[in-house]
Amino acid sequence: MAPPAAGRPAPPPDRDVQEFLDYVRFERGMSINTVSAYGRDLVRFAAFLAESGGRPAAASVHDVQDFFAGSGGDGAASSVARRTASLRAFYAYLVREGLRESDPAAGLRTPKLPQQLPRVLSVEEVEAVLAKVVPGGPLGQRDLAALELLYGCGLRAGELVGLREGDVDLEGGLVRCVGKGDKERVVPMGAAAAAALGRYLQGGRRELLRGRRRAELFLNARGAPLTRQGLDYRLRKILARADMSGQASAHTFRHSFATHLLAGGADLRSVQEMLGHASVATTQLYTHVTVEHLREVFLETHPRARRRKGSAPSAEGACAAGGREEEPT
Repeated sequence: MAPPAAGRPAPPPDRDVQEFLDYVRFERGMSINTVSAYGRDLVRFAAFLAESGGRPAAASVHDVQDFFAGSGGDGAASSVARRTASLRAFYAYLVREGLRESDPAAGLRTPKLPQQLPRVLSVEEVEAVLAKVVPGGPLGQRDLAALELLYGCGLRAGELVGLREGDVDLEGGLVRCVGKGDKERVVPMGAAAAAALGRYLQGGRRELLRGRRRAELFLNARGAPLTRQGLDYRLRKILARADMSGQASAHTFRHSFATHLLAGGADLRSVQEMLGHASVATTQLYTHVTVEHLREVFLETHPRARRRKGSAPSAEGACAAGGREEEPT
């Protein structure tokens, strides 16, 4: 919810907005974070309309345009794009339910966002981080199993901490997880991840349980379910040991999983299925990362691509480097 202006009370909850939020949460199965973002954007829009006595369900095209010309257009392009998506989804719902005849948000244009390539660890960096996990005790066994699954299966942090013991099949080398929108998928598990997970299940997890029974796979030192905050805390500790503080997060291992698969020759559709992306367009982001990596390798190793400071590039060299001068790396 957007904060109201100083001295002005927050507008009362709008019935149509609340019914829409219930719809996307319970019928569409959207995540709590997505529903919360929709709610904040629509309450902000409702507060804007309330200044002139209007309400969202009755808004006109001009109301929507005025909103984005004012407070709705404030902030980063990503924030404006999210508000645009929120209003589009809301009015598409109203039209579909027969609560409006026309969609005042149909003509909205989404701001063009700069493409930001995700941070990806090299194979050597991943191995360096894993090498800093001390798997002697139960927490070390748990940490190694968790990181091996993050990288070996491309799981999101929330998917990892949400795993239950019955979700892993060590013999079949498979992991079943529930992703965004409560969509279930099965991901292959490599030998290293299976071995680390097997040691944790047979040793560390039993020790953490202390004779109790729990369905959750990953546990904290008290035998309670491991949280995302707990996972982040342990990862920061391990990264510090590897002299990589601030250079990675749990999601970085997911990015690295996808990029390394594509670099190794995996097809895009298979990677899409393993990541649980609804659209292959989302997965295609990782092909840009891979191409950038190949370009760096080319510029560092090909004799016709390298440059010396102060030397003018030859025509052949300029062609090899894609027509652009490159500084030595």
